[in-house]
Amino acid sequence: QGYYTRRGGVGESGDFITSPEISQVFGELIGIWYISEWMAMGKPNTFQLVELGPGRGTLTEDILRVFNQLASVLSKCDVSVHLVEVSPKLSEIQAVMLTGEKVQPNPEDKSAYMKGVSKTGIPIFWYRDIQDVPPGYSFYLAHEFFDALPIHKFQRTEKGWREVLVDIDPEVPDQLRFVLSPSGTPATQNFIQPEETRDHVEVCPEAGVIVQRLASRIEKDGGAALVADYGHDGTKTDTFRGFRNHKLHNVLSAPGTADLTADVDFSYLRKMAQGRTATLGPIKQREFLKNMGIDLRLQVLLQNSGDTATREQLLHSYDMLMNPKKMGDCFNFFALLPHHRLLHPDKKDKPQSKSPLLPVAGFNELLLK
Repeated sequence: QGYYTRRGGVGESGDFITSPEISQVFGELIGIWYISEWMAMGKPNTFQLVELGPGRGTLTEDILRVFNQLASVLSKCDVSVHLVEVSPKLSEIQAVMLTGEKVQPNPEDKSAYMKGVSKTGIPIFWYRDIQDVPPGYSFYLAHEFFDALPIHKFQRTEKGWREVLVDIDPEVPDQLRFVLSPSGTPATQNFIQPEETRDHVEVCPEAGVIVQRLASRIEKDGGAALVADYGHDGTKTDTFRGFRNHKLHNVLSAPGTADLTADVDFSYLRKMAQGRTATLGPIKQREFLKNMGIDLRLQVLLQNSGDTATREQLLHSYDMLMNPKKMGDCFNFFALLPHHRLLHPDKKDKPQSKSPLLPVAGFNELLLK
């Protein structure tokens, strides 16, 4: 009966809208980020793009358009797309969006439950779990993925930490309410960091597990992960909320009918990487997109658009993405990269052959050649 398994309302007609649905530029710049990192890492000959929770497939489609436009750059590289999606409903929508048709289930392969070929000829596979994605050099993408995972909530009291639980309201039979656990719970013992200073904390252990898996894969096979989500760096407290028809919705009323979300705690993700990879960010969305050259891209699109309506739409979507009061400040980008991407091997060996490290696009200005 879950929200995403039943429907998952992304888009104008749904319960919330995401950046790729607002503007194609968003996904294009992310596509550029992956190619930029692939080049900085010496152009390995395989390139797995792995997206966690791909929504309607809009973001992957925009990225694949960039890959197609830069086909000459990627010509010697074996590119494939791997989508981790639990919702049968959304995987059908993704299949139509990316391949132009309904895709056959894939019974002979135990790990991928579905497979197809993109309109540009790139193989696409669907999985229920990140563990099922084959190992190998991979770029991971999690856009508005971590905020949808379940959280534990904790409140500091005079008697120590207590977990916030959901209970049935004795006064109103069909209503749920929040209560504090009468004593500590296994979660209060395990998920609160000893140095915690806040009085109210949300912890997403599942996000921790996924980051650990990403970090160990990147450490072992190379690649990088890009996380884009609304969140904070260990400063916020109560962010758990619901959305229905683009309006705030009480999280406890009519469960399963509204999008539930909690801001991502990037300081927790950084801890959970456990030093296996380097981490960059969080950096505000408007800074990341500016560094990626969104202003230049906007100018090109404005020059190429013939009519006023298109131009207005472009400016409106740019404002949605970049305005600090809209998405510009509340969304953040965060990356996991192999340590060697940011650290030079020991300089004592060959100081004369020192080549400068390429800056990481998005977190520094993109060097447009």
